[in-house]
Amino acid sequence: MSTEHEHHHPPQTPETRDAGSQALAEALHSSFIIVKIAMFALVVLIFAAGFFTVGPQERAVVLRFGKPIGEGQKMLLTAGLHWSLPYPIDDVVRIPVTELQHVTSTAGWYFTTPEMEASGFEPPPSASLNPAVDGYVITADRNIIHVRVTVPYHIEDPLRAIFNFASGTNQQFNLNGVSNAVLNVANNAIIATAARFNVDDILIRNRASFSHAVDQYIRVMVDRENLGVALDNECTVEPIAPRQLKDVFAAVSTALQNHEKLINLALSETNKILSEAAGRAAAITNVAESARNRYVANMQSQAEAFQQLLDSPAYKSNPHLFEEMKLAEAMAQVLTNVQDKIFLPQREDGQARELRLQLNREPPQPKSAANP
Repeated sequence: MSTEHEHHHPPQTPETRDAGSQALAEALHSSFIIVKIAMFALVVLIFAAGFFTVGPQERAVVLRFGKPIGEGQKMLLTAGLHWSLPYPIDDVVRIPVTELQHVTSTAGWYFTTPEMEASGFEPPPSASLNPAVDGYVITADRNIIHVRVTVPYHIEDPLRAIFNFASGTNQQFNLNGVSNAVLNVANNAIIATAARFNVDDILIRNRASFSHAVDQYIRVMVDRENLGVALDNECTVEPIAPRQLKDVFAAVSTALQNHEKLINLALSETNKILSEAAGRAAAITNVAESARNRYVANMQSQAEAFQQLLDSPAYKSNPHLFEEMKLAEAMAQVLTNVQDKIFLPQREDGQARELRLQLNREPPQPKSAANP
């Protein structure tokens, strides 16, 4: 049966079917082009994101799924531009080889935090040491003190310091292993070295020797364990007395310092006195030596002059007359300032004349006007 109002769709011609397929094909083709462009851009972006730069003061290691790429020294990437696959396939780990790092021991110091030290706040000491939180070391004379050491180091051999080669293929990466190893060495150093020093030597008398001994212990252990690090500067060692006995140790320290001060003053005074005495002795010796040289030179000069007189023709021709002349010259020099002169001529018979002098005569009285 058929109705009057039955609708009839016009039949599709081949031309209509070809136009629809062509439009769909063009739409899909445009979509594929866009997808290809997007994929190409994504590949370029991923490729560009893989570039990274290694600084001049560091080395880098590329880990692919947690395992380093390469073997031996080929693992290390030097300064410059490098490329790796994006994360999480590859992971780039940078190793500071010249940066100076510091590790501070924890075994021998009382409880504190970096925030407290940065702010200058020091927690008050408790009634006694709490071994659960307060570290300490024991000295050779069985005393308890606090000591901590700060070790400055840099990574010298990155492969040895960073990697632990358990086997040929199983390589475990541990960036914090080197700092933990240096920390263990520092803790052992202060414990072992403190056991060889008395408390007075560590705190007062011989602090420099104790610090040097700790530094040498750390250097020996770092070389022995082959940690791959190098210590450029000397370690900083800080020993203090237990805070509970701070006043007692301070009194002992003051007494020892006064004792050393008095000994130094006495030694200084001794050296001063000895130096002055040696200077005076040298001056007296020099004066005596100079006088002796002058006296000997004078005697030699007089002897030479006297010998020249004995060898002169005047003496040889008439020695008696020469002697009288020289005697007269000498007497003239001797009697220059004499007030009274008495001349005794020789007697005709050649005998000696008798001379009597009144040595205690009264001095002459001045003449007065009344008694001229």
